[in-house]
Amino acid sequence: MIEMCKKLNGRFISMGPLLTNTLWRCYATKLTGPQKTLMARGLPKKEPIIGVQDIIVVASGKGGVGKSTVAANFACSMAKLGKRVGLLDGDIFGPTIPLLMNVHGEPVVNDRNLMIPPQNYNVKCLSMGMLIPVESSVIWRGPLVMSAIQRLLKGADWGLLDVLVIDTPPGTGDVHLSLSQHAPITGVILVTTPHTAAVQVTLKGARMYEKLNVPIFGVVENMRYTICENCNQRLEFFKDSDINSLPRKLISLPLDSQIAECNESGVPVVIKYPDSKYSNLFNQLAEDITKILSEKSCKQNKDNNSSQ
Repeated sequence: MIEMCKKLNGRFISMGPLLTNTLWRCYATKLTGPQKTLMARGLPKKEPIIGVQDIIVVASGKGGVGKSTVAANFACSMAKLGKRVGLLDGDIFGPTIPLLMNVHGEPVVNDRNLMIPPQNYNVKCLSMGMLIPVESSVIWRGPLVMSAIQRLLKGADWGLLDVLVIDTPPGTGDVHLSLSQHAPITGVILVTTPHTAAVQVTLKGARMYEKLNVPIFGVVENMRYTICENCNQRLEFFKDSDINSLPRKLISLPLDSQIAECNESGVPVVIKYPDSKYSNLFNQLAEDITKILSEKSCKQNKDNNSSQ
């Protein structure tokens, strides 16, 4: 780490402790009543998305763990259960949902200036990747990213949806904060590999959503093992893992050559190989989440009836 210094009377004085103390005092200062009111005026108002019943975020904190693959196959599995499903690509800089779901056309805009998400495999999809050429890159600062997320989220005519699945980028920054501030998230599915580095960063993502008061449904463990094509035995890549430090495990997915094949061709595994073990695991995940959503809905109805 490069230490920041300031030249004073011909001598270089370390600025590190000064900046640290200044920042600490800044963050440690408590806001007064009027200051809280003033700051609250600048925060976006959290409002439900018209026609959307539940919003499920697929997140990790760590990149390269298979969030987009999980999001696409989970969305298709929910649709196979008869749910009305939407899939929003929240990764502004590296969108992959157009490739995974084979939806590359630019969305049509209706007379209310709302984008109409194109549909494939009975899932409505929307992504920044549909709005820019494949070879182009988005080079934006935070405010533009947050504005883009808001536009994709609420600037679309999603119609009636039982579930909107949102695939998020790595990290714990602008996109996650913007989503939690603009829309009522029903819950989060975390995705990680068993690597210690991945688990530790995923734990940071979990802590972030806990601080934002967003429920965590559980963890999808990805690429822990593979199934031998010759003997059908399970071969473990990781003997030990810190996965138990995370919320409850929902499913554990294998590393499979069919996954790469399907991702490249734009046909999710649960669509191309519906009877595979991999697909069965996603069916299990969809059924588990459906049960959680049903229990939540019943509780809400009970609470509403008791308050009347």
